[in-house]
Amino acid sequence: MEKFYKVGTIVNTQGLQGEVRVMPSTDFAQERFSKGSVLALFDDKDNYIQDLKVKSGRPQKNFYVVKFEGLYHINDVEKYKGYIVKIAEENQEDLDDGEFYYHEIIGSDVYENDVLIGQISEILQPGANDVWVVKRKGKRDLLLPYIPPVILNVDVNQHRVDVSIMEGLDD
Repeated sequence: MEKFYKVGTIVNTQGLQGEVRVMPSTDFAQERFSKGSVLALFDDKDNYIQDLKVKSGRPQKNFYVVKFEGLYHINDVEKYKGYIVKIAEENQEDLDDGEFYYHEIIGSDVYENDVLIGQISEILQPGANDVWVVKRKGKRDLLLPYIPPVILNVDVNQHRVDVSIMEGLDD
């Protein structure tokens, strides 16, 4: 069975020409929503609907405005509000050494000084850098910025992330 990975959610329509606003939840948003990309559309119950080819995409504030081939009017896309767009594993590009996809680190164990502190549950994209959400037992979630002084090592194969929690991050 083919694997798919979430890259965004259609949150609204944009204008009358069949464009949609997509809230990205992917690491390479510019590439995912660029002309020629093939994305799979899933409904809110995670049922596959169809493949969509990106005709154009551009960033706008915290989302992307995307136009898909074959969808020309607001009436063509209005029904897709709340639907999820995913990429098939076969359509992902190979990455350089040291690079990884979000789905490869979600669920990874997080250690500080070889002590397990939690697991990565989500990755947020608020602006300048990604923020990794670490679920901890009996404590509130820890928000770690993806910056070198905090994230020391990512081992995708071992599902392990080593961190150094800077003062003020765990208040």
